[in-house]
Amino acid sequence: MPDRSATPLAPVLLGNEPGSFPHSVLAERHPAIIRQVRESFPYGPERHRALDALLASCTKGVIEPLPADAHDAERWTSWGAEACTRRSWFDVPWLWSESYFYRQLLEAVGYFTPGPWQGIDPFRPSKLAELDAPETDEELAALDALADRPAHEQDRALLHGSLWGNRADLGFRMSAVRDETSSDTPPLVADDSETLWSLLPPSGSATLCLIADNAGRELVPDLLLVAHLLTQGRVARAVLHVKPYPYYVSDATHADVLDALRRLTQAPGAAATYGRVLWSALTDGRLTVRAHPFAAAPLPYAQMPADLREELATATLTLVKGDLNYRRLVGDRLWPPTTPFTDLTAHFPGPVAALRTLKSDVITGLDARTEAALVAAEGQKWRTGGTHALIQVRT
Repeated sequence: MPDRSATPLAPVLLGNEPGSFPHSVLAERHPAIIRQVRESFPYGPERHRALDALLASCTKGVIEPLPADAHDAERWTSWGAEACTRRSWFDVPWLWSESYFYRQLLEAVGYFTPGPWQGIDPFRPSKLAELDAPETDEELAALDALADRPAHEQDRALLHGSLWGNRADLGFRMSAVRDETSSDTPPLVADDSETLWSLLPPSGSATLCLIADNAGRELVPDLLLVAHLLTQGRVARAVLHVKPYPYYVSDATHADVLDALRRLTQAPGAAATYGRVLWSALTDGRLTVRAHPFAAAPLPYAQMPADLREELATATLTLVKGDLNYRRLVGDRLWPPTTPFTDLTAHFPGPVAALRTLKSDVITGLDARTEAALVAAEGQKWRTGGTHALIQVRT
């Protein structure tokens, strides 16, 4: 665990401050998501009533408990439901209220209830639309230009493709586009990529765990990175951790992995080659997909259960993707940006690397000069705008 005498606890992020980013998510984004889901499928009157009730709860009411017979009611009790339900969504930890919102949304649409809507992902239409967008074709076509590049350039391009998610096309460019920005406020605010690569030498014996973030055009470059690492012999085995059910609109599930894999195998050129590598790796066990219940928990990774801790302890490296996973990795608190990343990840059971585009307030591990330059140039918008990213590693 981190040495709390050296790293005092920062305030937990709540959503009760008007004008803050967490408040806007609870007050604006969640109601908009309910309306979007309501229109995505021809739900019947019962589901419409449930969605309307959730909307009223989010905007004017309190957090309602799950039905007593919910299959996971006991699990949510262990995750803090008794302390958080019957309270305002804005007054409990933001990580908890956000996570519970998606659980309640699935309850409203009958995802877990026997009937015609059981197992139907309410976000699937938007996921597929993104995966099938022309921009995805452009990003996959960029892979062809990498085939004859030196290995280190391929490494960098595919790592940055995964880092930037649906801005993956930037990762495939070999030019110095990012260097056009002032060196005081670079898009990459922290870069431990050399340390990352040192943990995955081309010896063929490493085990990589990749805790995925979003589906669609953000999952595709994650899969491409895994395929590249397997092909180059940097990784002998990979485990892809996804969500056990639809979550945070676009978070990846096993079904989303299969959709992305099919998208790759049906593409022309190098993309299809990568797709076949992944298909083969899944069939022979070099790549496995896991959906641990804790993946959808409203808790930081410091509180992960023993079985997951034991599994991640065996990995040569765990790669933690995206903004939500970063919040869970370091704790969803308003840390001073210069708080050492290594201190806050000392709880993790093995070497861990964070690949994250900045889309929320939580940030650690910056040097004072970088933080000062960011604040001078952008105020606090750099924290949430998605225009900056980081690669941070704790060995």
